[in-house]
Amino acid sequence: MRRSRRREDSTLSENDSPWPGSGKLILGMIHLQPLPGTPFHRDGSFEQILATAVGSARALHAGGADGSLIQTVDRVYPMGEECDPARIAAISLITAAITQATGPSFQVGVQLMRNAVQASLAVAKVSGGSFVRAGAIVGATLTTHGMVEADPLAVMAYRKKIDAWNVKIIAEVESMHYTWFGGGKTVAQAARQVGADAVSLCHPDEDTALEMIAAVRVAAPGLPVILAGHTHHGNAARLLAAAPGGRHAADKRRFPLRGSSTPKSDCSGLAS
Repeated sequence: MRRSRRREDSTLSENDSPWPGSGKLILGMIHLQPLPGTPFHRDGSFEQILATAVGSARALHAGGADGSLIQTVDRVYPMGEECDPARIAAISLITAAITQATGPSFQVGVQLMRNAVQASLAVAKVSGGSFVRAGAIVGATLTTHGMVEADPLAVMAYRKKIDAWNVKIIAEVESMHYTWFGGGKTVAQAARQVGADAVSLCHPDEDTALEMIAAVRVAAPGLPVILAGHTHHGNAARLLAAAPGGRHAADKRRFPLRGSSTPKSDCSGLAS
């Protein structure tokens, strides 16, 4: 399939991707309907949710995508790490089914919204995922559901406890899900310091997004940047051109993923 025919919720990266023969890294989104253990879950719908998620992953894989992020869309969320056991069990089954359906070269990420990073790490570790996305790894952000406060010490202690260092953490630093509460700070450097392997950012205004990418390049040289929500066919090429990506050998070693002999390049895309 030609790259120009990708869906807008798929994602793009700079050249030198970790998968042989792939000029750009593409990560698709798999948004789950409300899961068991959440208020808006429809009883009896889990098998359909599972089948839809696996079908979406197979379609992305068949279309040439290099991976996907599985993200919960439960409409209402707790603000911290608390997560209903049924919800964890459900997304674990879905993650395992997707990894089995797509194979080891297809990178599978997990994000239990809003900020259940420890649970996401556990699911990825046990079910074959290769990365997670953290809604808030540092600082705090105000959301429609309340204030989300980071606890990087607890996250990294748990990551060590279950030996999940091979599960990479993408930290949101400016996106539709995260804005540093209080403003006036470049978050990427702090995220890297506490253990994030990459950062996720974007903005509906393209000029602002370009300024954000440039700010990360200055504050945290070599840190991989994931282009998040608001990235689409109309602006992806210009946003990617702002990041040097695989052209810097020092950067290419920063973010290797499962099943890749060559590390991930410095700039990718990840829709929200």
